[in-house]
Amino acid sequence: MSDDLKNILSNLNKDIEQDKLLEYLNRQLSQQEQHDLETQLNDDAFMSDAMDGLEALNTNADLPMLVKELNSGLKKQLDQKKKRRPVIAKDSWIYYSIIIILILVILGFIVVKMMVKNEANISP
Repeated sequence: MSDDLKNILSNLNKDIEQDKLLEYLNRQLSQQEQHDLETQLNDDAFMSDAMDGLEALNTNADLPMLVKELNSGLKKQLDQKKKRRPVIAKDSWIYYSIIIILILVILGFIVVKMMVKNEANISP
């Protein structure tokens, strides 16, 4: 299998070796090893569903093509998110100025309230 497939499978479960997963998909494991791997897969529902989905693909020849499509789609989504981030960074001065103005308004309100309270205490 290609290295791209190994990269995807390595993120699924750290306890199971990715080479074993590929051998399992290609039916190259012994009965005992296959049983042990299936026992581990049953402990993790996400991993089990992922392996069932990969097994549902009848043709292994299409698997590398599907991996490339998935990787390119994910890369496009990540690139779009990276492009959006600098816009927020450019406008961060607006957020800082709003926060400073709000702090000044609150401090002004507190000072005026204290002055009114002091005048009420001073006058007979």
